[in-house]
Amino acid sequence: MEYQIVFLDIDGTLINEEKVIPPDTLEAIQELQRNKIEVVLATGRAHYYFDELAKRCGIDSYVSCNGAYVVYQGTTIYDRPIPTKTLDQLQQIAAQHDHPILFQGSTAGFSTHKQHPYLDWTFQQLKLDSPDHNADFAHSENIYQALLFTPDAHEQQYREELPALTFIRWHEYCMDVFAKGGSKALGIEALLSHIGLAPSKAVAFGDGLNDKEMLSYVGMGIAMGNAHEALLPHANYVTRHVDDGGISHGLRHIGLMK
Repeated sequence: MEYQIVFLDIDGTLINEEKVIPPDTLEAIQELQRNKIEVVLATGRAHYYFDELAKRCGIDSYVSCNGAYVVYQGTTIYDRPIPTKTLDQLQQIAAQHDHPILFQGSTAGFSTHKQHPYLDWTFQQLKLDSPDHNADFAHSENIYQALLFTPDAHEQQYREELPALTFIRWHEYCMDVFAKGGSKALGIEALLSHIGLAPSKAVAFGDGLNDKEMLSYVGMGIAMGNAHEALLPHANYVTRHVDDGGISHGLRHIGLMK
C-alpha cells in the first residue's frame, strides 16, 4: 500500500507531556515532507493553540476543533459550526454550576470567566496562557467547538440535557464539546475529498478518545504506546510511547521511513 498522507494528533502524539516535540518526531516529519508525503495535523485544539507548533513542523494543513474546522495549505475548505441555540442551552446549564466555557471561533477563543480554578489549572498544564474573557463571544461569530470546564460529577447532566452535542473528556476538569455527529474522521473525509485521495491512502496517529473515529476511518490507524486503553481496538497497529520514538517507529513499521 502506497500511503500518501499522514495525519497526526497533537497532545500525546506529536508532543509529549512537557508539550515538547521529541527531536526524532520532528526528523520523521521532515523526512516525510522530503519524500512528498503530506503531513496534516488532526487535533481537538483550535489553530491559535497550535500555530507555533505547526510552523515549527512546516505544516500548513490541519483538521482542527475535532473535525469542525479544516484548512488545506492555508485555505479553509470545511467548517461545521455549533448552532447558536444549542450554545445558549449549554451556557444556561453551565451558569447554574458556575462552570466556565471557552468558545472557539475561527480566529480566536474567549472564556465566559475572567478567572476560574478549573480553567486556570487546565491551561497551566497545557503550558498555554489562559484565554481572554468575553461572555458574549458565542453570539459574535461561528463557534466550532467549546471547552467545558467541569468535573465528572456534573458530566451526565450535560450529556442528558444536550443530546445535540458530543462531549469528550480529556482532562479531569475539561471536556471538548462539538456538534453531534462531528469527529476528526469527518474533517479528514472533507480534506481527502478535496484533494482526491481515498481513505486507504491515509495514515493517522493518535492517543486519545477523540481519535477513535479517525483511526478507524483511514487505511492505517496507529495508536501511540501511551494511548488510552479504549483507543486500542480501533487501531491497526500500536507503536511505541511518544517519548520512545513512537512516530518514527510507526512510520518504519508501515514502510514510510527507512
